[in-house]
Amino acid sequence: MFEQAAVVSFFVALVGGLTALVSGTIGVVQNDIKKIIAYSTCSQLGYMAASAGLSLYSVSLFHLFNHAFFKALLFLSAGSIIHLMSNEQDIRKMGASVRTSPFVYVCMVVASLALAGFPFLAGFYSKDIIIEAGYTKFWVSSATIYWTTIMAASLTVSYSIRLLEQVFWEDFNGFKSAIVSLHRTTNVEIIVLGILAAFAVLSGFLFKDLFVGAGTLFFGSSIGTQFDSYLIEIESLSGSVKLIPLILTIFAFDLSLWLFECK
Repeated sequence: MFEQAAVVSFFVALVGGLTALVSGTIGVVQNDIKKIIAYSTCSQLGYMAASAGLSLYSVSLFHLFNHAFFKALLFLSAGSIIHLMSNEQDIRKMGASVRTSPFVYVCMVVASLALAGFPFLAGFYSKDIIIEAGYTKFWVSSATIYWTTIMAASLTVSYSIRLLEQVFWEDFNGFKSAIVSLHRTTNVEIIVLGILAAFAVLSGFLFKDLFVGAGTLFFGSSIGTQFDSYLIEIESLSGSVKLIPLILTIFAFDLSLWLFECK
């Protein structure tokens, strides 16, 4: 139906790009650790909708597949921290968790980097294709999608740094009762988090060719698209275009560190 309704595809792509951006702005100002991750999920769903609106259905599904691992890792790591802090969810009342839960901290860092599209982690392989696809399409909406998804990626870095800063890096800001009744990370939690962390690192690399490789028959003839031609255009983009998302992500990382350390 999408392929036969260009106006609908245009609308879906536009709404997807704006959803990624707006949800990111909301996530930056949340204080509940689960709400930060939940709005991050809304933002990533925006990427998937934008990809579907650009006729890149296998890329959309690929991002959903990768997203499942690092977002599950984020939520379960957050759940472990909430359990550690005796059900406290406000990040302003946390801190110094890197000392009490170093393994959870490592998992949270891996998941955050994958979410932000750090090179060679899961999110990098799918998110960058969606961003670059917006550049290759000559639609009014495609330029909007290209820039809104890049800005959304920068916001992803911002709220991830804020979460890590207040939960792990800062001194403890909660109540004494929370310190007295600290709960340790269980072996079951460690095993599950470890498995998800491995997939958050490797899933993009391992399954890229299956979902979006040149000539892949993932959907077979069930969906008639021109994806292969767009894939060729994406691969032939200049290096400067491909580096823009990474450069802005690094800039957002440095800016967020400076802002949250100087607050």
